[in-house]
Amino acid sequence: MSDEGFFREVNEELRKDQARAVWDRYGPAAIALALLVIIATAGWVGYDYWTTARANSSGDAFSQALRLANDGRADEALGALQTLETGGYGSYPTLARMRAATVLADKGDQTGAVAGFDAVAADGSVAQVIRDMARLRAGLILVDTGSYADVAQRVEALTGDTNALRHTAREALGLSAWKEGRAADALKLFEQISSDQAAPRNARERAAVMLELVRGSGAAS
Repeated sequence: MSDEGFFREVNEELRKDQARAVWDRYGPAAIALALLVIIATAGWVGYDYWTTARANSSGDAFSQALRLANDGRADEALGALQTLETGGYGSYPTLARMRAATVLADKGDQTGAVAGFDAVAADGSVAQVIRDMARLRAGLILVDTGSYADVAQRVEALTGDTNALRHTAREALGLSAWKEGRAADALKLFEQISSDQAAPRNARERAAVMLELVRGSGAAS
């Protein structure tokens, strides 16, 4: 055997010994890590499938409830929405609560509808934007059925210059003020809408009509 061949065999044996030593030291940990990765991946895939299935099921149930409501089957829709409120997944329970209040309003149960929207507005676990929308919806109902104070309690906080809901909130408050004979308050609110270039055109047009009505009545002078 040549010197070159001898040294090659020695080097190969040394590499084998080194590899064996590394395996003896780190092999069990590497196997454990690999198993952990496999288990974690399988767990995530399973969880993702489970959450997707629950979300899809809740989405289907919500769509079915909407169909019932649109078909005029209010009591059945309310039953389906109540089931979704208690057993739904993700945002669907909150959406079910909002829609149930709307169904009650459509049925003529204004008191129940306001109570439903108020409950959502008072729920700290619900996203702020949804709570604000619930306040606005309750206020809009109360324009016809409640007092100015009732409406103001819900929507006055939404009338600030930076609030995205300010246009509708001001309109609700203005209509309620006009209904209650508070012409000066109504005039101020409709002027705010009319002069706000960020307000939707139809909101500005309605405000302009109301301004003519209030000014024409002479009640605000």
